Amino acid sequence: MRVVVTGASGFVGGAVVRDLAGRGHEVVACSRRVPAALPDGVRHVAWDLRDGPLTGRAHPGDVDVVVHCAAAVGDGGSQAAAWVVNVEGTRAVRATFEKARFVHVSSGSVYDPTTPSVRIREDQGPTARAGAWRIRYLNAYGATKAAAERWLAASASEPDRGPVVVLRPHAIYGPGDTTLLPRLESVLVADRWLPLPGGGATMHHLTHVDTLAAAVNAALEAEIAPEVAAGVPLVANVADAEPVRLKPIVELLMLARGRHVQVVPLPERTVRRAAVLAERVASWTGREPRLSRYALSHLAMERTYDLTVLRERLGVEPPETSVMGAGSW
Repeated sequence: MRVVVTGASGFVGGAVVRDLAGRGHEVVACSRRVPAALPDGVRHVAWDLRDGPLTGRAHPGDVDVVVHCAAAVGDGGSQAAAWVVNVEGTRAVRATFEKARFVHVSSGSVYDPTTPSVRIREDQGPTARAGAWRIRYLNAYGATKAAAERWLAASASEPDRGPVVVLRPHAIYGPGDTTLLPRLESVLVADRWLPLPGGGATMHHLTHVDTLAAAVNAALEAEIAPEVAAGVPLVANVADAEPVRLKPIVELLMLARGRHVQVVPLPERTVRRAAVLAERVASWTGREPRLSRYALSHLAMERTYDLTVLRERLGVEPPETSVMGAGSW
């Protein structure tokens, strides 16, 4: 198949490009920056989504599938800046490849961050839940990823548009990780102590980047006739086989990276006050806060996902969470 991958210079996009190229697909990698390395035979197209759709000679031609991995991530930044990339950028990609199947890499952050997610199902997300637009998102990332999903859901119902598959991974980790590991290591105290609200007792689903790449590959040709007939996307949570308790997996992950780290429990109320203060300071300095209410909502509450759609509709049986090789990530 001929596949376009956006965000190809990033952690997720790069992993998807390598996986699809390794499976024999013809891959066109799109990103603002040229990736450090590309598999043989992969063509790169420079594309800043903020510039709008590709036109003229820049357009790579007809493709079977577009895998949209590009996104503005992080816990800082303005709503407007995130909207331009995560919503308007998604529209630009859809407009560039209107007929192609659209595989959208979304996020578990589209679920309500103010309540625990306990084996949460896809129909409890922003595109299916009644009144979901009233979810009180805690940062621009979650709000704009949800808005992009709602726009794609409307687009899927339009005639002569390609079908849509939405993937919702949570806490992506693995080789080349530029988000999860750096955030954990940035809050270490004296390179040994890791303060976590509630001592990391909550259960979490993590998503190895290879599991996400396998889900993307499955989404290329998944049977979605019922969704096409109904004019809706197929939506799938994506995560490792079973959830893990936060404290032991974090300590094990740090140990695999040569750090003898011990989790230190902190009262949630104290951490929440500190998060509000950190967000105010970050808004003054323009930097991403080291602690935020968004991060607290993920650390202090359960985040587990129902994987029935992943297994039964996409045919992906995810492996267990593993930190093997973490020393070189």
